[in-house]
Amino acid sequence: MTDSASVPPQQRARRSAAVDAAVGAGRALGLTVTDARVLHDLFSVVVHLAPAPVVARVPTVLPRSTDPAVQSSRQRTELDVAQWLADRGTPVLPPSPLVPREPVRRDGFSMTFWQYVEEDRDREPDYAANAESTAGLHAAMRDYPGPLSFLSAAEPEFVEDSLALLDESPGLLTPADVDRARREWRVLAPLVRSRAAFEEAFPGVGLQPVHGDSPPANIFAGVDGDRYADFELVTYGPVEWDLAALGPELEAAYDRGARRHGIRPLNPDVLRFVNAVGMLRAVATLTLAPQLPVLEDYLRPAVDHWRTLPFAGGLPG
Repeated sequence: MTDSASVPPQQRARRSAAVDAAVGAGRALGLTVTDARVLHDLFSVVVHLAPAPVVARVPTVLPRSTDPAVQSSRQRTELDVAQWLADRGTPVLPPSPLVPREPVRRDGFSMTFWQYVEEDRDREPDYAANAESTAGLHAAMRDYPGPLSFLSAAEPEFVEDSLALLDESPGLLTPADVDRARREWRVLAPLVRSRAAFEEAFPGVGLQPVHGDSPPANIFAGVDGDRYADFELVTYGPVEWDLAALGPELEAAYDRGARRHGIRPLNPDVLRFVNAVGMLRAVATLTLAPQLPVLEDYLRPAVDHWRTLPFAGGLPG
């Protein structure tokens, strides 16, 4: 958790409001909450509603294009996918069994509730091992029967809205950067928005349910072992989406896991495509910096790297 003394006033106020909403919602659901504690605060405020063994995750940094009904629907899908995986023995952070498995809206926030699992804070993440493990998650997710939209994790509405705002965003981008980003999106957007267009561009590449938000970076180190977490962007698409922008070492680790689990290895052409889309999502995320100023520092290396890459991942413009 970030030291509150170093947190900007806007973020402190947002955190306080999110904690109050989570505590109020938890008590309204019948939980005893006397010692709420913030576990994490970046795009979401994650609150342990102690002494109840329940964690509330409260998204707080959101694009202006966020639709409350769409947000609630995606949170409901996340809860369903996590519970489905847990029921089949996949190690995940599961929804809390102590409250209904539904998002709750309170005080302008939409939140979800999860089982509290103690974190092993002394263990450093092994991203290569996590990437190899991701193939096992993909093998487990292949049979998920619920409806999922094609590449919704790319958040095309957010990207388009953000690209329209980039002229107003201070900081890292030059006018040439903004022009390139918009031209790249014109090439990439049709393949993001249409499964048929994607399959025409990449014939024979299998699609399936995928995590949606870089699972090698979203594996929770519990004291009882690693667990997959944060299925907020769960989607239907190529497995390459979950390895976007992670580099050759982690791609090779994933392929080792794929061989072990009997699923296909990563396709280099699709990787170039998802890497290009992922870079544009990073550029688009700069428009959230007024809400979360530290984003500029986080995104600076990504923007610098994007400038060195082939236009639109090498796809014909």
